[in-house]
Amino acid sequence: MGGSGSTRRGFIGGAAAVAAAAGTAGLGAPAAAAPRRGPGGRAVAVLGGGVAGLTAAHELAERGFDVTVYEKKAPGGKARSMDVPGSAKGNRRPLPGEHGFRFFPGFYRNLPDTMRRIPFPGNANGCHDNLVPSTEVMLARIGHEDIRLPFRSVGKPPPVLTPDALRRALTGLFDALGNIPAHELAYFVGRLLVWFTSCDRRRDAAWERVPWWEFIRAARMSPNYQRLLAIGITRNIVATKAEVASTRTVSTCMEAFVFTALGRGADGEPDRVLNAPTNEAWIDPWVAHLRSLGVTFRVGWTVRDLTLAGGRITEAVVQDPSGARQAVTADHFVSAMPVEHARTTWNARVRAADPALARCDRLQTDWMTGIQFYLTEPTPVIHGHVNHIDSPWSITSVGQAQYWPGRDFRADYGDGVAADCLSVDVSEWDRPGILYGKTAKQCTREEVAREVWAQMKAGLNDTGRTVLRDSALHSWFLDPAVELGGPRPANDEQLLIHPTGTWYDRPRAKTAIPNLFLCGDYVATDIDLATMEGANASARAAVNALLEAAGSAAERCAVTPLYRAPELGPARAHDEARYRLGLPNALDLG
Repeated sequence: MGGSGSTRRGFIGGAAAVAAAAGTAGLGAPAAAAPRRGPGGRAVAVLGGGVAGLTAAHELAERGFDVTVYEKKAPGGKARSMDVPGSAKGNRRPLPGEHGFRFFPGFYRNLPDTMRRIPFPGNANGCHDNLVPSTEVMLARIGHEDIRLPFRSVGKPPPVLTPDALRRALTGLFDALGNIPAHELAYFVGRLLVWFTSCDRRRDAAWERVPWWEFIRAARMSPNYQRLLAIGITRNIVATKAEVASTRTVSTCMEAFVFTALGRGADGEPDRVLNAPTNEAWIDPWVAHLRSLGVTFRVGWTVRDLTLAGGRITEAVVQDPSGARQAVTADHFVSAMPVEHARTTWNARVRAADPALARCDRLQTDWMTGIQFYLTEPTPVIHGHVNHIDSPWSITSVGQAQYWPGRDFRADYGDGVAADCLSVDVSEWDRPGILYGKTAKQCTREEVAREVWAQMKAGLNDTGRTVLRDSALHSWFLDPAVELGGPRPANDEQLLIHPTGTWYDRPRAKTAIPNLFLCGDYVATDIDLATMEGANASARAAVNALLEAAGSAAERCAVTPLYRAPELGPARAHDEARYRLGLPNALDLG
């Protein structure tokens, strides 16, 4: 797919900006015979090359397995960065685009461990040393003063997290939002304490079935409570919709953030980003390291089907870059594709062999897609992420070049004019915007760009200061996975969402088919939320299951669970007894 650039004047005047297509990475090996079963049952086909697939390949290769990764687009999946076609001039690199910005919360523990094991020149801790902290967050309001908050670990966390100490800490954390009636804030903190002291059985059986909006009684509260605590927190931290999202999902993630802010169980600061475009700082070094471990990559190869015979997967049917179908044989198969793609490869015989696979049809995905705006002047806005809390399209953004100290944006990327990249995630594609009155799915690509820009300006330029200027706009790039302008808009890279009850439909890494294993952010893991951490943890679980099935004596992968404060253990044990008796949590006052 080709592309063309656009000047700021072309954007404002109606001309197309950067086209909606990305070049494919030149990482794929030429078509070759599919791997045969290896001696000792050590040949593994990893189907999908996103974070889950790369993690599985990494762990298996370190344990001496013969691994081939089959990836449809490019290694890294939704986590990769990509070149903006036609944007480079001189000796510069193309402008960096991406599916959407990513950040690495401090409560991630499994993914950072993997990053430490990926060599990077000059870094003692490999790619992990490329993580740098953001220090603040902004809630950009339309027609109201924006709320700018520090977002980092507190200096002196409570030494003992009793329920009362936790109540005071939570009140202090959320009181900084301001404009929330004191009695409503007290109620919200009380609801969080109910979660913190709930036993696992209550969390799984009760709170999984209750929407977050209902759990915190948002419908009864003030507009500020609804926008800041019900909607704002879930959108900025959990990337989901408060009205339908499971309390289990939202509260699990919020609990992890709170412990991180209090200096408990954290790998680093609450919010971290990379110090260069993702492929430069992480994905390309990872692929190079895996190649050095003997991993083979087949990029441009699409998995179409799995063949079951004798109770085992005997081959994967793949389509190579020429369009020809080939049969891939291996001893073990690790399905590492996103659920909406993985389940298309599970035919009736495969599903009959493991009914849990059929339940995956009930898992839901939605559009959460990125667009980047390239600016002719540095425009960081703040040193962190911005939640455009009143935007109809649920927009969040971050100025990226400020985190790239080793890069001179003008000198290194594009045409020498662009000086910054404002990366934006659009989470709501079915609500009318403010510029055209159309949903994002009804817009053309250029209309999406204009609308997103207008919504950002509405929240940032309304308090007497011009933060975003049309005159500084250079060009834009919308994720090429999105297809707009036709009768059926499509998005090839969607996000797993978490309506109530979906936890029960999420599969485990080990399937009932002895040589088929699952990994991806839809597989049930401790973190619950669809994240890079969940993808990494699920891949570790898949590898452990594979090692068990293969009878391998290799050391099992460590899978680090989310932190739990030991001081709250007695309260959770007390709640376990109450739950068995059919009683509510002791702190649950309704």
